[in-house]
Amino acid sequence: MASGHGPASTGEKLFLIVTPFAARFSFKKVKVEEGERSPLLPQTHRLGKLLSSPNLPGPLFSAAGDPDAGLPEKHPGKWDLLLPPSHSLDFCSYCIKYLTFLWNLLFSVLGLLILAFGIWGLLAKESLVSERIAHLGSDPMLFFVLVGLGVSTVSLAGCMGALYENTCLLKFFTGGVITFVILEILGGLVLYSLRHQLKGSLQNTMLGAVLRYQDDPDLRFIMDEIQMGLQCCGAESYQDWQMNMYFNCSSPGVQACGVPASCCLNPLENGTITNSQCGFRVLGMEEFEAQNIISLGGCVPQLSRWLHGHRGMLSIYFVFLILVEVGGFLLATKLLADLAFVRAQGRRQPGPW
Repeated sequence: MASGHGPASTGEKLFLIVTPFAARFSFKKVKVEEGERSPLLPQTHRLGKLLSSPNLPGPLFSAAGDPDAGLPEKHPGKWDLLLPPSHSLDFCSYCIKYLTFLWNLLFSVLGLLILAFGIWGLLAKESLVSERIAHLGSDPMLFFVLVGLGVSTVSLAGCMGALYENTCLLKFFTGGVITFVILEILGGLVLYSLRHQLKGSLQNTMLGAVLRYQDDPDLRFIMDEIQMGLQCCGAESYQDWQMNMYFNCSSPGVQACGVPASCCLNPLENGTITNSQCGFRVLGMEEFEAQNIISLGGCVPQLSRWLHGHRGMLSIYFVFLILVEVGGFLLATKLLADLAFVRAQGRRQPGPW
């Protein structure tokens, strides 16, 4: 007859062996669905039921975080843009979230438009071909490309970070805004401290535009707009166009001894069509004759007077730009603080089991 102590001692030994290993595992209470009890149920059907389940968090094609799907669970420190946030914000935080999203969406569109304009300008002038790539650094359209790229990148990061409550993208956005503000303030201080030296730099720039007027479409456009807008001609006077090989009096061309039509007092013929010959032979005339046809004064003094007279308005525009950027920064910072608070509250709450 077997002893009564045999099975008991064997069970105790088995319990002592299994207990250290069982302590290493944590078991969660899992709701077993009807289809999961059948060993003959196809796995594709189980996956279809899983994806169509109303309890599944996230979009239809993102099953991360469900152990039944065979995918790793979503950890608190891991960002997944496809999954919506697992926490809830209050009404004020939601208003800040979507205001930040719309704010950055507006600047994203603006940055993309600036970028598209710069790329269009480079392609239209064929500045990206191998023969002209060496002069790309001096192309004014490159400025629009760089500004558009920077604005669109930072704004899109803020836009997506606010929409998906992604702290990594929001921190990138706040860092980019801080960088922009610092660069703008430093640039403003440098321009203000060197304002007396700017006249010489401006004169050299205008003379360079006069020399390259026929060679660079961008400089020609800018020069024409300045001369028509400020009613001026040349850098210091209309005689500066003698430096251009196409306009000086020794040139055999059609425009010889003349100035561009943008220097004329009335460049439009019949009020609609630009008369490109209105400045013909003006450089060979006396000043009292030329003053009835073109503007005699240079653009550097006119531009200096314009900047001096509008310095107040320019300062207002500069301060407004800084305030707009600071506003976006404050919205993103408040959203980051709300997200950190909600996530900290969620970690402190006990689990459902």
